[in-house]
Amino acid sequence: MANHSSSIKRIRQINSRRLHNKYYAKTARNAVRNLRELTDKKEAEALLKKVSSMLDKLAKKHIIHKNKAGNLKSKLTLKVNKLA
Repeated sequence: MANHSSSIKRIRQINSRRLHNKYYAKTARNAVRNLRELTDKKEAEALLKKVSSMLDKLAKKHIIHKNKAGNLKSKLTLKVNKLA
């Protein structure tokens, strides 16, 4: 167990940040999953815009890696463009 007050505070900060990051990463994963399940092109295009923005924000805040965000956006865009 930590003995210094600064390390105790640091543990509190890390735990709250971990929960915050976990929430937003899980929300993004669910949004990507929902987008992949769509079959209507108009709905998919509308959701793609929101999901792309969400992924960019997560990458900007270092919750996910910027290359992972780029790869996901690329794959999702290809999938939406293939829809009829």
